[in-house]
Amino acid sequence: MKRALSLAAALAVLLLPAISPAMAAPEKGGVIDVATIGEPPTLDPMASATDIVGMVGQHIFETLFTFDRNWNVAPLLAEALPTVSPDGKIYEIKLRQGITFHDGSAMDSADVVASLKRWLTVASRGQQVAPLVTDIAATNALTVRITLKQPYSPLPALLAFNNSAAVILPSEDQDVPLRQVIGTGPYKLKERKPDQYIQLVRFEGYRSRDGEPDGYGGARKQYLDEIRFVPVPDPNTRIEGAVSGQFAYADSLPVEQFDKIKAGKSEPVLLEHFGWPMIRMNSKQGVLADMRVRKAVQLALSESDMLAAAFGDTKFYAVDGAMYPEGYPWRTDAGVEGNYDVADAEKAKAELKKAGLGEEVPLRILTSRQYEFHYKMAQVAAEYLKLAGFKVKMDVVDWATLVQQIQNPASWDIFITHSPFLPEPALINILAPASVGWWDTPDSRAAVDALNATSDPAERVKHWQRVQELIMTEAPIVKIGDFNALSAKSPKLKGFEPSPWPAFWNVYLEK
Repeated sequence: MKRALSLAAALAVLLLPAISPAMAAPEKGGVIDVATIGEPPTLDPMASATDIVGMVGQHIFETLFTFDRNWNVAPLLAEALPTVSPDGKIYEIKLRQGITFHDGSAMDSADVVASLKRWLTVASRGQQVAPLVTDIAATNALTVRITLKQPYSPLPALLAFNNSAAVILPSEDQDVPLRQVIGTGPYKLKERKPDQYIQLVRFEGYRSRDGEPDGYGGARKQYLDEIRFVPVPDPNTRIEGAVSGQFAYADSLPVEQFDKIKAGKSEPVLLEHFGWPMIRMNSKQGVLADMRVRKAVQLALSESDMLAAAFGDTKFYAVDGAMYPEGYPWRTDAGVEGNYDVADAEKAKAELKKAGLGEEVPLRILTSRQYEFHYKMAQVAAEYLKLAGFKVKMDVVDWATLVQQIQNPASWDIFITHSPFLPEPALINILAPASVGWWDTPDSRAAVDALNATSDPAERVKHWQRVQELIMTEAPIVKIGDFNALSAKSPKLKGFEPSPWPAFWNVYLEK
């Protein structure tokens, strides 16, 4: 089943308008507990591309840019959008005055230069840009200049993204791994007790942007006194905590529990067309380093059965192999036919034979039950892969362990993850050769370079069609489909807007 959706509607369900003026005026005060899928592997937003790190970290750290409710790049720590030279190689960024870090020091261009240089080496998305950067320098105390070897149109979007994020740190706190958790965000870290909570408190020295809230952009008003992110790995425990009213917000809940939440003390929050689950394959080491074996995996799978097992009702998912849904400017069916929802064991066996492999090909699937739909999809995938001649070993671990383990290419072949639909294709993690999975072929590199080198929208769409075709034919991943995400919130939690990375500034408790 394919669902048509206009771009405006797609974006509206992700980031909704600001609070209505007719609503009661919010007051400062209150503490909320937010149930998350588990313990973040780090609090360094550069060092991780996981949603849990981005979700927590965006309250502590900030980037130069962010996204407004229509997914346009908007200034955050920058005064305005960058000035770009006519040849597209020089970006000049003016910084806001009066910004202070949580330690009381003032932010200036030296902090930004040091942070961006750290980002180029530490973050997978920074490494994506690093080969093109010839210089990052301060031209004065509040201006930074980035010089590139060639035009790179996704740069502002990459600087705005909160996963593998280009957050700004004090110049003296650039250690790897990060030694101090000091940012410019509306909340600061007070205490972290691993596997118990991460306690954030209002940063009284925070300087919000003027105006009204606008997606992740605009004003960030600090109404809450304290936010406690509580790791709750078991999805059933998160459900029960939401239903009982224990948590003000519970993240990533099984969609089949929608009615149960609705009947309890929380309100269901359904984020439609949230994103797409995927099978990420190890293109660097092991049996899947051979593209023919990856093709065998692709041809063996029934994505429709995986989605049905994970989400149950079709109102929560769509069977669609294209990387973007209908209505997005990036939508294309290039390469989908014959490479999606095939479920043909014999064709898969033929690919294994081409690779010189017979029956009982060992394959390790790494997954976690903290995202329950990941685990259900892995179970279905394992059965289809066995029919195609693979000897499947399922490794079920907690999410923090999975995030660490996937960094070692010797320890896995497949893992299950997901991504929201992103406004800029260059933000899709697999397009960075340094990202986990390590997809890097001459054709993929040429296609991605062509996509990124031009700023003309029509030309970029054409180049994206080629990139998607290669994703389908070289199979670094298998896109499983589209899905809606379910969470729950207290009826007293006001001003909250559903988004891929839930944010709790501009949010208050009704008295």
